[in-house]
Amino acid sequence: MTNKAIILLSGGLDSTTCLALAKQQKLETYALSFNYQQKHSVELTAAKKIAKHYAVNDHYIVDITLPNNQLSSLTNNNLTPPQYSANSDDTHIPNTYVPARNTLFLSYALSLAESIQANSIWIGCSVIDYSNYPDCRPEFIQSYQQLIDNAVPLGVNNQPIKLKAPLLNLSKAETIKLGLSLGVNYSMTISCYCATAEQPACGKCDSCVLRQKGFAEIT
Repeated sequence: MTNKAIILLSGGLDSTTCLALAKQQKLETYALSFNYQQKHSVELTAAKKIAKHYAVNDHYIVDITLPNNQLSSLTNNNLTPPQYSANSDDTHIPNTYVPARNTLFLSYALSLAESIQANSIWIGCSVIDYSNYPDCRPEFIQSYQQLIDNAVPLGVNNQPIKLKAPLLNLSKAETIKLGLSLGVNYSMTISCYCATAEQPACGKCDSCVLRQKGFAEIT
């Protein structure tokens, strides 16, 4: 096996931190981004800039047509991402959830990892500061690693492709501290669910507020 790493790169704060960490570990990095008809597709412009900045070995952008893009406010023009509420139910899943998104992304990443003989896949999910998405939990990461171990020849032959989620148990502030220690320029990143070229941050959605709180907590 090689020291090649697939980095799921959305163009946001978390995935960029993962890319910086992989580069710090001297890995060959291959960025993988997705166009799933998200309304905030300007994040892909950020992803391209970030991939170029970090001189990744290659940057793949995959077009995905979802079976039903009407279920999430990130893909349905008639739905609006909710504003952040500190009093929201801890079990409530907001309408920004895209059905099985991380499962789809990781499946593409696994196929790519096999094809280029990469030995790790990196994802920037966190279970601390997040929006209750089920595919950001440790149980999901552990289960997907088991799937990898049983789904591809390398895993069956005890040379598993490792699924890495280095931010899984970090708060947003801890993630930002890590990124700053790695020299990440977060002005390159876009996190907003409502982002456009003209307005890269609304300042009101979950993603914006969690980002703002993270920076506030480190000052």
